[in-house]
Amino acid sequence: MNRKEECQIKTSILKVHLIFCNDDLNNLFRIFVASKQLNRLFQNMGNIFSDNQQIEVVSSFSELVNTSFQGMMNAICWHRNLVGNFKEIVSQLQLNEDVTVISAQDLLALQLSEEGDMARKMILNDLQLLNDFGASPVLNLLKCYERDEELGFISTDVYSYHVDRSPIGTDTFLCTYHGAASDIIPNDHVEQKILIPEIREQLKKLHDGPEEEFEDFLREYFFDLHYQPKPNAEPVNLGKGHLWRIAVDHPEQQALPCVHRAPVENDGEYRLLLIC
Repeated sequence: MNRKEECQIKTSILKVHLIFCNDDLNNLFRIFVASKQLNRLFQNMGNIFSDNQQIEVVSSFSELVNTSFQGMMNAICWHRNLVGNFKEIVSQLQLNEDVTVISAQDLLALQLSEEGDMARKMILNDLQLLNDFGASPVLNLLKCYERDEELGFISTDVYSYHVDRSPIGTDTFLCTYHGAASDIIPNDHVEQKILIPEIREQLKKLHDGPEEEFEDFLREYFFDLHYQPKPNAEPVNLGKGHLWRIAVDHPEQQALPCVHRAPVENDGEYRLLLIC
């Protein structure tokens, strides 16, 4: 091999090396860009509610209970990822009624795997946090709620979009650990059912009393708490594992009460729900 050929070979090797390096750099750049895009995607997934004006997303229990409702914002979400096997807990619990209250002692009596125990600790911690705050949390194992189908033209069960009402200042807390999760809906996406002419007319026939007592009748039987979605309304599913605080209709409330509903349960699947 002469000097010229040796130089040509070295030059070719150098070119191949440079091409390989350039490809590596290009690949690394593509990987970097993709990772940035994935990171943004995961961030958006982690804050799926952050662009919703109705919802304030927080990262701690302290923020959850100390953030004030204001304006259009009437739902606060402590956004969390479920850790542990909640299905294992549900499979070991005993359903005595369609809605069965589960105590901390019931949970502690379960023989669970490591992942099941992680799930149990999360639930027990939530119960403790809410109790320490002064709330009265209840953990329910749910097959279904009672349906209100008596009247036909209006229902007052929890599957209907509704608001909660209290004579004193309070909020509703809820978290779904297993099964279908509840929905909320913006207040401007719904219409109060008692204001829908055909429903109001039927309610007046049902009342069959003095006109001046009609509004009291609507409140007494909770008809005024229920809402119907408008066309193209966009409800928001609350998801699993997030602890929510939603606004209640009470005399001191500074925001509109949060309109929400219970979900239709999935076939053959119980819900595990914390609520107070």
